[in-house]
Amino acid sequence: MDETNETLHQSEQAEIERQVAAKEKRKLKAQSEKNHSIWFGLGMMGLIGWSVAVPALIGVAIGLWIDSQWPSDYSWGLMLLILGIAIGCLNAWNWLQKEGRSEGRREPPTGGHAPPEVQSSDHATGDDHGK
Repeated sequence: MDETNETLHQSEQAEIERQVAAKEKRKLKAQSEKNHSIWFGLGMMGLIGWSVAVPALIGVAIGLWIDSQWPSDYSWGLMLLILGIAIGCLNAWNWLQKEGRSEGRREPPTGGHAPPEVQSSDHATGDDHGK
């Protein structure tokens, strides 16, 4: 009975390891893609658009509710619309900055220098370009 439980445990562990390996492979493949598809770009535009639109709509809704409850000379709907757009733009900017930093970590910095293979190929031909 103990051997059956151990065999079952090992098969469950092997299945979990297989699933984790498959997910890791997909994640590494997605990170290594340099040229994203049109769908990635459209998805990014949609994400940024919603990150601006949602706070703006929430601001308008709260502002219109304040205007209906406590009438005043100032339009709370307009003021909170502007505030919502500002918050949404800051949110989108912050998200893009974070994505840019994580994208930058995936590629090692070259520092503007050519890879060693390219640098050594000029010396291998003996061409010093007049030096």
